[in-house]
Amino acid sequence: MSIQELYLITAMAVVTFLIRYPLLAISSRIRLPSQVIEALKYLPPAILTAIVFPAVLMPTVDKILLSYTNAKLVGAIAAILVGWRTQNLLATIICGMLVFFIWQWLLALFN
Repeated sequence: MSIQELYLITAMAVVTFLIRYPLLAISSRIRLPSQVIEALKYLPPAILTAIVFPAVLMPTVDKILLSYTNAKLVGAIAAILVGWRTQNLLATIICGMLVFFIWQWLLALFN
């Protein structure tokens, strides 16, 4: 790692700290309305959906692939079904990953 990279990482850490710390420092003094607190409960699923859906539906950069040849889509569907049925995060992750890897292996085997 060069000295320029070290300076860049340090500067990014300082800027991130300076942006976030003031809000954390005064957060105990601020009372948010109950509607805002209720709306904030939907933020993590919305962000996760925005990150995961493009990665699942667009395995290549140029087009959306809604086909059985999209192993990510098959694994995501399996994970959604297991998560909905069991309400168990660990089982959902393990099942989704297993289906993804097995489906990818099967596609490579038969193509």
